[in-house]
Amino acid sequence: MDVAVFTRTGIERIARFACDLAMSRPRKLLTVVTKSNAQRHGMVLWDEVVREVVRDHPGLTVDWMLVDAMTQRMVNKPGSIDTVLATNLHADILSDLAAALGGSLGIGSTSNIDPSRNRPSMFEPIHGSAFDIAGKGVANPLGSFWTASLMLDHLGEQAASRRLMVAIETVTGRGEYLSPDLGGAANTSEVTAAVIAALTGVNNPGILRLNRDRSVVSTGTVRNDTGIPPI
Repeated sequence: MDVAVFTRTGIERIARFACDLAMSRPRKLLTVVTKSNAQRHGMVLWDEVVREVVRDHPGLTVDWMLVDAMTQRMVNKPGSIDTVLATNLHADILSDLAAALGGSLGIGSTSNIDPSRNRPSMFEPIHGSAFDIAGKGVANPLGSFWTASLMLDHLGEQAASRRLMVAIETVTGRGEYLSPDLGGAANTSEVTAAVIAALTGVNNPGILRLNRDRSVVSTGTVRNDTGIPPI
């Protein structure tokens, strides 16, 4: 028999972290995912404890979704979602869907955080092992970079975290150097070089040029529209 264990302490810990995170974001919107209509023990406790924690955050807008309905909402109305609180199993499935909706499992980033900071937190791009492309040099490195941005933010390096995210957004926004899973033809090294070039150029909106040695450099006049200091 396989049993999922829910504890009041564990539920309260993640619910409080989710509420605090949602309150720190502009929309102050939290969506709680549940399945208490079918899982009548652990998920009922989940609902009960989450409601208790939510009451401590009167400035937060909270809505509740059954996990199956949540998948439909993510596909049809992704703009209606901001911060999501879900169990480990449900979040594992929904985060795969979120990454796929964004273009590929290769962009999915993950942080396993101990809010108390008494133990180390772990950061890794865990979505999609992709054994079929191992060693071919075509894996998408953006999930690793996004994960690194999450780690930097957790370590208190918010400026560096934001610089890295802007570099990722610059490369994906231009669409010149994308890995095959995102519809491009660039290999792992080329995508990596493009992100480094964007960082070096302070996310310079100039041209990214691919050299004969397959390295990428930024060209043109460096212009900093982000308010982010150079690295």
